[in-house]
Amino acid sequence: MTVKKKAIVISLVVSVVLMLAKFVAYFITGSNSILTDAAESIVNVIAGSFAFYSIYLSTQPRDENHPYGHGKVEFFSAFVEGILILLAGVIIIFKSSYNLVYPHAVGQLLEGTLIIGITGLVNMIVGLYLINVGKDQHSVTLQADGKHLLTDTYTSAAIVVGLILIQLTNIIWFDSLLSVLVGFYIVYSGYKLTRGSVGGLMDESDFTLVEEVVEVLQNNRHNPWIDVHNLRTQQYGPEFHIDCHVTLPYYFDLNKVHREISQIDELINKEGFRKAELFIHA
Repeated sequence: MTVKKKAIVISLVVSVVLMLAKFVAYFITGSNSILTDAAESIVNVIAGSFAFYSIYLSTQPRDENHPYGHGKVEFFSAFVEGILILLAGVIIIFKSSYNLVYPHAVGQLLEGTLIIGITGLVNMIVGLYLINVGKDQHSVTLQADGKHLLTDTYTSAAIVVGLILIQLTNIIWFDSLLSVLVGFYIVYSGYKLTRGSVGGLMDESDFTLVEEVVEVLQNNRHNPWIDVHNLRTQQYGPEFHIDCHVTLPYYFDLNKVHREISQIDELINKEGFRKAELFIHA
């Protein structure tokens, strides 16, 4: 099992366990804010399942129909996850707004607070793990899943604080108000994730990668490299593609041109922070 598959399996198993724990907390308390957290956990499980398939598909070798590989599916996975998060946030806002007008009693908040606090801590650990693995493996899916879990952590932390305040003040409607606020935060998180994935699907330029390439070329410049221009980047999951034009002396024969182009390719892949496939026009 690859590192990416192992990470997403861990995420999926943990998400299922935490989802069950949160629904237990909801059933013993009747708290809307806890239901908010539990509903987001359903999204975690669905998104994790889709992410597992997308990672499997993205690791498949190139074929005749997909000459650039299958890495783009990771952006689609992140898009689906973002939409699910956004929808969950909207549903939470409507449900909690109703209960804000028609409040209902809650109970056993101490037990619920402890359960949500523990699940939030576990989510933070797994989320940071996924983000680190995602950055190391250049996996958009893992990073999106990790950021989603961190969002869940912030949600849980806010809910814990809210539940403590409810116990101290005995203001029941505060539970629904907190859920509405958390719902808006979830919608915002879903929008950010969706926006980033759409940028990847539309080949939005990665300026960080461009700066890395420019820095490597400037620090290791050869005299025959008169000019490098039209530098463009694309990301296909963990794979990066760089397209550029290089101006070389007019008197170079094909062998010299090929040698210089090969040196640029080797230099970027050796000195750069990420492995990339280069298409260089001379």
